[in-house]
Amino acid sequence: MGLTGSIIIYVMIWWIVFFSVLPFGIESNKEVFKESLEGSDAGAPKNPNIAKKFIITTIITSILFTMIYYLVSNNFINLRNLLQ
Repeated sequence: MGLTGSIIIYVMIWWIVFFSVLPFGIESNKEVFKESLEGSDAGAPKNPNIAKKFIITTIITSILFTMIYYLVSNNFINLRNLLQ
């Protein structure tokens, strides 16, 4: 697996894991306002913890990518042979 392919696979795995991690720990803003507050959605999360989710996503992706890279580099997974 070359450098470009490795980067593409890492980014694809990162985005899939990121969208899987996003909903964890979300609490909606369920406060009832006496007056209508413009620009605030009642379903918006109080604290989305995006930085924490970026770190968790990067750790999970690094582990998954390392496993995939090991399998591909040792020819346990070889798509060229499977497609012939």
